[in-house]
Amino acid sequence: MRLRFKMTSAERCRLMDKAYPSRKQKHCAGFLASLPACILFIAISPQVFSAITLSHAEALRIGKRIWQNECNGTVSGLTSWNTGEDFASLGIGHFIWYPEGKRGPFEESFPKLMKFVSDRGADVPSWLRNARACPWQSQSDFQRAQNSPELKALRDFLVHTVDLQAQFLVDRLQNALPKMLEETAPSNRVHVQEQFQRMSSSAKGCYALVDYVNFKGEGVLHTERYRGEGWGLLQVLEDIHGTGNGSSAVEEFARSASAILTRRVKNSPPERNESRWLPGWINRVNRYARDW
Repeated sequence: MRLRFKMTSAERCRLMDKAYPSRKQKHCAGFLASLPACILFIAISPQVFSAITLSHAEALRIGKRIWQNECNGTVSGLTSWNTGEDFASLGIGHFIWYPEGKRGPFEESFPKLMKFVSDRGADVPSWLRNARACPWQSQSDFQRAQNSPELKALRDFLVHTVDLQAQFLVDRLQNALPKMLEETAPSNRVHVQEQFQRMSSSAKGCYALVDYVNFKGEGVLHTERYRGEGWGLLQVLEDIHGTGNGSSAVEEFARSASAILTRRVKNSPPERNESRWLPGWINRVNRYARDW
């Protein structure tokens, strides 16, 4: 699978329409020049599927919606620590970063993002380059540090790398299908592959896939299970069975995602009190079918 963006010269350095520049132009030009077409090639041996093409405007729309979904489109939302969680949630995708010595059932993604943006020439704050783990041990520590030089520098860095964060999210979707096919039962692989192709045949469906895999993961980690049942993209694709493309596919995907998330909450440990999050989760996936 390969994913590329094609942008006109006028569109370069404009991944996000906001009051802040996406990045310094010398970094932005280098990044965007490496993304000539938003084409997702799905090639699962022995069958090769047709390319799926997204315009730059469609790709830009997806990036904006992720930022809105996770951070309400705000700069302050780029650095968060949710009540009841043991990790910071950072960037447009609320990428997880655990403190030293702490781990949980959810995949840690912020260090992967940092490597991704650093490899592409981002000017990473010095304290962040040297950090092996999240330096704040708890939500209260994090809140007390909101006006610290470190968190101010982190927010500034995240504002100026929104383009790279969007690319990171799309790359994650790009790499998700082979992992999902490896994890699902052999007898189910053709079905999962077909449902992925069905969803990704439209920009609206691609947005749902990108957002959900960032929102609730790929569904391949056995640590991301309650009572043996997952809630990631794989589980949603396994659950849908339609054949129509476009809006009908997205509507079925939204219904399935809602059911999978409801099951997660029912299976979750009572002390996590995940029912408080469910209405927001359901509203988010329901918007896939109506807000494109």
